Amino acid sequence: YGNFIDDLRLYVRGGTGGMGYPRLGGEGGRGGDVWFVAQKGTTLKSIRDRYPQKRFVAGTGANSSVTALKGEKGKDCEVHVPLGISVLCDDGKQIGELNAAGERFLAARGGLGGSLATNFTPCKGQRRTVRLDLKLIADVGLVGFPNAGKSSLLSKISHAKPEIANYTFTTIQPELGKIMYADYKQIAVADLPGLIEGAHANKGMGHKFLKHVERTKQLLLVVDISGFQLSIKTQFRTAFETILLLTKELELYKEELLTKPALLAINKMDLPCAKDNLNELMKQLQNPEDFLHLLQEEMIPANTLAFKDVIPLSTYTGEGIEELKACIRKSIDEEAEQENEEYRKKKLLLLQTSE
Repeated sequence: YGNFIDDLRLYVRGGTGGMGYPRLGGEGGRGGDVWFVAQKGTTLKSIRDRYPQKRFVAGTGANSSVTALKGEKGKDCEVHVPLGISVLCDDGKQIGELNAAGERFLAARGGLGGSLATNFTPCKGQRRTVRLDLKLIADVGLVGFPNAGKSSLLSKISHAKPEIANYTFTTIQPELGKIMYADYKQIAVADLPGLIEGAHANKGMGHKFLKHVERTKQLLLVVDISGFQLSIKTQFRTAFETILLLTKELELYKEELLTKPALLAINKMDLPCAKDNLNELMKQLQNPEDFLHLLQEEMIPANTLAFKDVIPLSTYTGEGIEELKACIRKSIDEEAEQENEEYRKKKLLLLQTSE
């Protein structure tokens, strides 16, 4: 994954409470807490570089004394983390999530100060090892096998400058770009490392890729019209087989991914025979069940993806790029409108029931 880090283990410990004062019944201050705070512009790499020990300990509570019977609380420790973080225990169980700037999560609670209840002895703070798991948040996630032209497409529709070459695996880390529209609206697009067959079983970059798809609002499948072959040892796949295989990989990893709105970009339309291949593909997409016999049984997904739009394009000549940008905008706007409508209905229902 190069310099990109999407997984980091940290040790967190709440502060110890302050000593009580038995003679006058004084109570020690509580230990400080460790908080994770979501902040824009932060990366897991910056946390690792800044805190190589990866240890975060909150301050100790102040002892009770004659001049201050109630000791002051220890200093809290705040750790700024990126947006889109899941907080996991060491056993892999999710205990928290931070998706919007300013959201906070209590990672380790401080110990109680010494008091009558604890025989004036302070308690130690909570301590544990947690894992920060980053899943990119983007409006649209580009999904496709290696060499489908996802990086070229991202560079055409946004200001991102991903590495582009004619060998199979150029994208070794997720790349985020923003489509800028004339009315200043921005749509974030994530180009994710190329899937390969068996990704759901963690082959290639498997889960490292697929977990980022979970947070995208919509999917944009990018397919090479002339088909795809990973290497001499693997089988050649037509564009139709590629679409079904991508669907199968998403389904096997997490079935809910297929409920996301999806668009289909047919790339490399500048190649010879592309028009004939496209006509053939459109026939197959209209009645997929008539062509499933061409595939082995284990390659056939239980549910097929319903594409809102199919856009033929060429990143080489620029054909279809503007149309794709318009389709992405329309799809995102429709989805937002639908969400607003559902929200309005819920609010109305709540008002009616409260009355």
